[in-house]
Amino acid sequence: MYEGFKDLKVYQLSYKLSMEVFQISKNFPVEEKYSLTDQVRRSSRSIPTNIAEAFRKRQYPKHFISKLSDSDAECSETLVWIDFALDCGYINNEQHSYFNQKYEEVGKMLGSMIRSPEKFTL
Repeated sequence: MYEGFKDLKVYQLSYKLSMEVFQISKNFPVEEKYSLTDQVRRSSRSIPTNIAEAFRKRQYPKHFISKLSDSDAECSETLVWIDFALDCGYINNEQHSYFNQKYEEVGKMLGSMIRSPEKFTL
């Protein structure tokens, strides 16, 4: 059994990715500060934070699933912001592909948890 949310691979990966998004978004133009930069940072950070909240609510399976669903939605939102970053010329194809692949992996892990909450709930 997991001792805490930090033991979850999906938390670890999503946290790592949010830090990578932070680093790469430092290079976005200043005029994007309150739009794309802020939005991609917020959505990417919401993924691990919602996982942490879900873990604390795992004694209530419906709440657990709801928070994981929120995390999955934030994952999808992050992918859209990454698309914008590519199309605006702020990241290259390699970076875009990397983030797409890794966030798809996060989404699959979250989907698995949502489909089988009994593996995680108390």
